[in-house]
Amino acid sequence: MGDRMQPHQVQVHGLKGHQQQGPSASKALAVLTMLHVGVGLLALAGITLVGTVIGLAVTTPLFILFSPVLVPAALVIGLAVTSFLESGAFGLTGSWSLSWVGRYIQEATQTMPESLDQAKRRMQDMAGYVGQKTKEVGQEIQRKAHDAK
Repeated sequence: MGDRMQPHQVQVHGLKGHQQQGPSASKALAVLTMLHVGVGLLALAGITLVGTVIGLAVTTPLFILFSPVLVPAALVIGLAVTSFLESGAFGLTGSWSLSWVGRYIQEATQTMPESLDQAKRRMQDMAGYVGQKTKEVGQEIQRKAHDAK
Protein backbone atom coordinates (compact mmCIF):
# COMPACT_ATOMS: atom_id res chain seq x y z
CA MET A 1 0.00 0.00 0.00
CA GLY A 2 2.96 2.20 0.24
CA ASP A 3 3.24 2.59 -3.56
CA ARG A 4 -0.21 4.16 -3.85
CA MET A 5 -0.18 7.92 -3.97
CA GLN A 6 -2.35 9.92 -1.70
CA PRO A 7 -4.73 12.36 -3.51
CA HIS A 8 -3.85 15.99 -3.04
CA GLN A 9 -6.44 18.29 -1.74
CA VAL A 10 -6.58 21.83 -3.00
CA GLN A 11 -8.36 24.43 -1.01
CA VAL A 12 -9.55 27.56 -2.72
CA HIS A 13 -10.06 30.58 -0.55
CA GLY A 14 -12.02 33.57 -1.77
CA LEU A 15 -10.56 37.01 -1.64
CA LYS A 16 -11.08 38.59 1.70
CA GLY A 17 -13.36 41.58 1.69
CA HIS A 18 -15.02 40.79 -1.66
CA GLN A 19 -18.45 39.30 -1.68
CA GLN A 20 -19.93 37.71 -4.79
CA GLN A 21 -22.61 39.90 -6.33
CA GLY A 22 -25.32 39.20 -8.94
CA PRO A 23 -25.28 40.49 -12.52
CA SER A 24 -24.77 44.18 -13.06
CA ALA A 25 -27.63 46.51 -13.81
CA SER A 26 -26.54 46.98 -17.45
CA LYS A 27 -26.57 43.21 -18.03
CA ALA A 28 -30.01 42.88 -16.48
CA LEU A 29 -31.29 45.75 -18.61
CA ALA A 30 -29.81 44.13 -21.76
CA VAL A 31 -31.51 40.80 -20.94
CA LEU A 32 -34.87 42.51 -20.38
CA THR A 33 -34.56 44.48 -23.61
CA MET A 34 -33.66 41.36 -25.63
CA LEU A 35 -36.53 39.48 -24.04
CA HIS A 36 -39.02 42.15 -25.15
CA VAL A 37 -37.53 42.32 -28.67
CA GLY A 38 -37.58 38.50 -28.96
CA VAL A 39 -41.22 38.30 -27.85
CA GLY A 40 -42.18 41.02 -30.33
CA LEU A 41 -40.42 39.30 -33.24
CA LEU A 42 -41.96 35.95 -32.29
CA ALA A 43 -45.42 37.58 -32.31
CA LEU A 44 -44.77 39.09 -35.75
CA ALA A 45 -43.65 35.68 -37.06
CA GLY A 46 -46.86 34.11 -35.71
CA ILE A 47 -49.03 36.80 -37.30
CA THR A 48 -47.23 36.30 -40.62
CA LEU A 49 -47.77 32.53 -40.43
CA VAL A 50 -51.48 32.95 -39.69
CA GLY A 51 -51.86 35.45 -42.55
CA THR A 52 -50.10 33.09 -44.96
CA VAL A 53 -52.32 30.16 -43.99
CA ILE A 54 -55.48 32.26 -44.34
CA GLY A 55 -54.29 33.62 -47.71
CA LEU A 56 -53.63 30.10 -49.01
CA ALA A 57 -56.99 28.89 -47.73
CA VAL A 58 -58.75 31.69 -49.62
CA THR A 59 -56.72 31.64 -52.85
CA THR A 60 -56.36 27.88 -53.37
CA PRO A 61 -59.96 27.43 -54.54
CA LEU A 62 -59.59 30.49 -56.77
CA PHE A 63 -56.41 29.05 -58.31
CA ILE A 64 -58.18 25.75 -58.93
CA LEU A 65 -61.22 27.46 -60.50
CA PHE A 66 -59.18 29.81 -62.70
CA SER A 67 -56.31 27.44 -63.54
CA PRO A 68 -57.53 26.91 -67.16
CA VAL A 69 -56.97 30.65 -67.64
CA LEU A 70 -54.02 31.25 -65.32
CA VAL A 71 -51.72 28.45 -66.56
CA PRO A 72 -51.79 29.50 -70.24
CA ALA A 73 -51.50 33.15 -69.21
CA ALA A 74 -48.44 32.34 -67.09
CA LEU A 75 -46.95 30.38 -70.00
CA VAL A 76 -47.55 33.26 -72.43
CA ILE A 77 -46.05 35.80 -70.04
CA GLY A 78 -43.05 33.54 -69.39
CA LEU A 79 -42.45 32.99 -73.10
CA ALA A 80 -42.81 36.73 -73.80
CA VAL A 81 -40.25 37.60 -71.14
CA THR A 82 -37.90 34.88 -72.40
CA SER A 83 -38.16 36.03 -76.01
CA PHE A 84 -37.64 39.67 -74.99
CA LEU A 85 -34.46 38.76 -73.10
CA GLU A 86 -33.33 36.55 -75.98
CA SER A 87 -33.80 39.34 -78.53
CA GLY A 88 -31.72 41.61 -76.32
CA ALA A 89 -28.97 38.99 -76.14
CA PHE A 90 -29.04 38.61 -79.94
CA GLY A 91 -28.86 42.38 -80.35
CA LEU A 92 -25.84 42.57 -78.05
CA THR A 93 -24.18 39.72 -79.90
CA GLY A 94 -24.80 41.37 -83.26
CA SER A 95 -23.48 44.76 -82.13
CA TRP A 96 -20.40 43.11 -80.62
CA SER A 97 -19.81 41.23 -83.89
CA LEU A 98 -20.10 44.42 -85.95
CA SER A 99 -17.73 46.17 -83.56
CA TRP A 100 -15.21 43.33 -83.93
CA VAL A 101 -15.46 43.45 -87.74
CA GLY A 102 -14.97 47.24 -87.66
CA ARG A 103 -11.86 46.95 -85.47
CA TYR A 104 -10.50 44.18 -87.70
CA ILE A 105 -10.97 46.27 -90.87
CA GLN A 106 -9.44 49.31 -89.17
CA GLU A 107 -6.36 47.34 -88.12
CA ALA A 108 -6.07 45.78 -91.58
CA THR A 109 -6.19 49.17 -93.34
CA GLN A 110 -3.56 50.59 -91.00
CA THR A 111 -1.07 47.82 -91.81
CA MET A 112 -2.05 47.61 -95.51
CA PRO A 113 0.17 50.45 -96.84
CA GLU A 114 3.23 48.73 -95.36
CA SER A 115 2.16 45.44 -96.90
CA LEU A 116 1.50 47.11 -100.27
CA ASP A 117 4.94 48.72 -100.26
CA GLN A 118 6.56 45.38 -99.48
CA ALA A 119 4.53 43.65 -102.21
CA LYS A 120 5.43 46.39 -104.71
CA ARG A 121 9.16 46.01 -103.93
CA ARG A 122 8.94 42.23 -104.25
CA MET A 123 7.19 42.54 -107.61
CA GLN A 124 9.86 44.96 -108.84
CA ASP A 125 12.63 42.65 -107.65
CA MET A 126 10.91 39.65 -109.26
CA ALA A 127 10.36 41.56 -112.52
CA GLY A 128 14.05 42.51 -112.56
CA TYR A 129 15.04 38.92 -111.84
CA VAL A 130 12.75 37.53 -114.57
CA GLY A 131 14.07 40.14 -117.04
CA GLN A 132 17.66 39.26 -116.22
CA LYS A 133 16.97 35.52 -116.48
CA THR A 134 15.15 36.02 -119.81
CA LYS A 135 18.09 38.00 -121.15
CA GLU A 136 20.55 35.29 -120.06
CA VAL A 137 18.44 32.51 -121.60
CA GLY A 138 18.09 34.51 -124.86
CA GLN A 139 21.86 35.01 -125.01
CA GLU A 140 22.41 31.31 -124.34
CA ILE A 141 20.03 30.39 -127.17
CA GLN A 142 21.80 32.81 -129.53
CA ARG A 143 25.18 31.39 -128.58
CA LYS A 144 24.01 27.82 -129.18
CA ALA A 145 22.41 28.86 -132.48
CA HIS A 146 25.66 30.59 -133.51
CA ASP A 147 27.73 27.56 -132.51
CA ALA A 148 25.43 25.25 -134.45
CA LYS A 149 26.05 27.10 -137.77
